[in-house]
Amino acid sequence: MSSQRSTSSNKITDDELNALILRLQTLLPQLDQSRHGRVSAAKVLNEICSYIRRLQNEVDGLSGRLSQRLDSMDLTGFDAEIVRDLLQQQ
Repeated sequence: MSSQRSTSSNKITDDELNALILRLQTLLPQLDQSRHGRVSAAKVLNEICSYIRRLQNEVDGLSGRLSQRLDSMDLTGFDAEIVRDLLQQQ
């Protein structure tokens, strides 16, 4: 990858890529740069992918637990609609 900007707008420079990798690294406590120094881009990307998978599994588990709790509650149609609306807000 060239460090010069390509005429194509979807290409990024090596410096931009390195900056993005460093930003990703800050999201992972296990790869804290102050303790580990420079970490390879491959390791950062691999750890980010694993972290996203763990988060997705946690979301799936929490969603399942929430569904079970909601199913066990005696909610009126109006109350259930309010809960659904709250859960869909971001």
